[in-house]
Amino acid sequence: MTLYIDADACPVKAEAERVATRLGVTMVLVSNGGIRPSANPLVQSVFVANGPDEADKWIAERAGPGDVVVTGDIPLAARCLEGGARVIKHDGVELTRAGIGMVLATRDLMADLRAADPFRQGGGKMFGKADRSRFLDVLDRVLRAK
Repeated sequence: MTLYIDADACPVKAEAERVATRLGVTMVLVSNGGIRPSANPLVQSVFVANGPDEADKWIAERAGPGDVVVTGDIPLAARCLEGGARVIKHDGVELTRAGIGMVLATRDLMADLRAADPFRQGGGKMFGKADRSRFLDVLDRVLRAK
């Protein structure tokens, strides 16, 4: 089992490292750079080429049955689920094969709405303590289930 972290904009890297270390799980941080490598022997840093979706491609090519992926990128989540991995968003929501179609459709709809109204203000809700706590609980449960 490997825990893959889509690390470029991940707000829960430190939390994931704590859980992975406690459970003895190898963790791979994948990014385009700008992230300090961990001294933890269970944590590997992979730096991919700059470019759109390079980290996503790297993770999707490797994540499979028994692995867990942490990402907020819905298309990457869909690819990982298709490959047999489990996927957790930064806010602790576990995505499933049964529900990913609806999540993708909602994402596309919201992108269309934003494109239709360039003056539309706002975005997603702020990441908070409850999200961080939920993430820790879900990651611990999913990693223990393997």
